[in-house]
Amino acid sequence: KPLRLIGGRPMIARVVERALMSGAREVVVATDDQRIAQALVDTAARVCLTRSDHLSGTDRLAEVAAQRGWPDATVVVNLQGDEPFAPPIGLRAVAELLVRAGTPMATLCTPIRDRAELFSPSVVKVVVDSQGHALYFSRAPIPFARDVFALEAGADAVTNASALPMPFEFWRHLGIYAYRAGFLRQFAALAPSPLEQIECLEQLRALSAGFGIAVAPSPELFPAGVDTEADLMRAEAWAATH
Repeated sequence: KPLRLIGGRPMIARVVERALMSGAREVVVATDDQRIAQALVDTAARVCLTRSDHLSGTDRLAEVAAQRGWPDATVVVNLQGDEPFAPPIGLRAVAELLVRAGTPMATLCTPIRDRAELFSPSVVKVVVDSQGHALYFSRAPIPFARDVFALEAGADAVTNASALPMPFEFWRHLGIYAYRAGFLRQFAALAPSPLEQIECLEQLRALSAGFGIAVAPSPELFPAGVDTEADLMRAEAWAATH
């Protein structure tokens, strides 16, 4: 997927470009595919070839941290290879949030305005406490507005045109993380948790083990990543106008 073309350029090259624009001291692409490494030979990014059996992107980054010999205090931002239009200010924001919050992990979110988005299992939702720490991440609509959604059976809950319950704010999790290199080693040493496995969400391994995750709204629009052919078409349109 990272080699698919958007506006004539490989998606991964666009991701690298965004990462470089953030002002990061070093941009490293972690991959187990030599073709991706070859596609980036003319960029300023370093490429680390990793094992192919990692359970998650965070596990893969733990291998990179070991390869690169990063000190425990090094701030590492994890930007996925299917986020070709990630705003550089968002990458800086998640790193600053990690430092400010003092938690092992940090991530960003953005408001959900569309009911179909809230009910889509491909959209990860997050709820936070009063201190801005994640309580839970899920592919289900959380929190569940009982007095509204329970009255709408089956698909009607998704297609109902009524507005989302107000004044409550629903949040979509953005798949970008910041951590210290030392925590990456701790994370990789943890066994996958049942919650992580059933939801297919790596961050639940950290939550299940009692590690805090700071969450804050993205300071800028974070266009959706590319997961489907429809997403790729939208990405082509976005690239043509930005």
